[in-house]
Amino acid sequence: MNWIKVTIYTTNAGIEPVSGRLLQLGITGLEIEDAKEFDDFLEESKEFWDYVDEDLVTKMHGETNVKVYVSDDTAGRELLLAIKSTLAELKSLDIDNVFGRLEMETDGMTEEDWANNWRKYFHTMEIGERLLIKPEWEELEKPTDRIVFNIEPGMSFGTGSHYTTQLCLEALEKYIKPGDKMLDLGCGSGILSVIALMLGASEAVAVDIDPNAVDTAYQNAARNNVDKSKYTVLAGNVVTDSDIQAEISRNKYEVVCANIVADVIIGLAPKAREYMKEGGVFITSGIIEDRIDDVKAALLDNGFEIVAVNKRKDWASIICR
Repeated sequence: MNWIKVTIYTTNAGIEPVSGRLLQLGITGLEIEDAKEFDDFLEESKEFWDYVDEDLVTKMHGETNVKVYVSDDTAGRELLLAIKSTLAELKSLDIDNVFGRLEMETDGMTEEDWANNWRKYFHTMEIGERLLIKPEWEELEKPTDRIVFNIEPGMSFGTGSHYTTQLCLEALEKYIKPGDKMLDLGCGSGILSVIALMLGASEAVAVDIDPNAVDTAYQNAARNNVDKSKYTVLAGNVVTDSDIQAEISRNKYEVVCANIVADVIIGLAPKAREYMKEGGVFITSGIIEDRIDDVKAALLDNGFEIVAVNKRKDWASIICR
């Protein structure tokens, strides 16, 4: 298997929060380069060495970074988008810029390469009982009764190939009813909110911390002939941005989705309940198995009733009312 090296630039103070977010995405193998930690290590262990290579010293005194490796396939490319999304979320919370630039490099790949290389791996897939995700460049081999969602994978998370997205789509298929209003928190490519409209929702509002997600979501809505008057996509932090909160609060929603990571879902739980109709459904996903109990506790503390916990591989989706 081929691998893609991902380098995330941060500061000494940013190592822990960046590493924590990567762990929440299921990434456990990290390489850290940091001058302070390196110097502390040398000082604490100087009795065990007499010489340190100058090239190593120079390298370790460069910009602090965390390196990870993801597989060069569909799953790995979904993970790249998830890393990009969680770094954008962290950057929005770092008001004083303590954690550095929080930017990532991927083996010198350009954004065009990143998007175009999907074509080697990404193919039509059936999800649940009614949905079919189709890359725009492929033709259907035969007619289908399924709802066909056409997508051009870009720079925002959510193509349907990641287990967390599949769990959300299967839940939407079950819970969206004609005429429902749907709220998509952390919308990425817009796949969840656009498909909710295709399943019969009368209106959908989508929010993402990454401004690029706005264009991507609207483009995916257009390529699936979704009426733009039914769809609103916003960029900002739903927890801290009062303008975003005011815009969302114009409706009460029967279905709210958050396909993010455990800590963000925990932070969103009280806000999500504010936006929901009585008896509404909150679909959460992006939760690694080790964090299921933490998320369940936060949901229960905020007045939700757990309806189901669905798992796929090492990931979980918690559905509640």
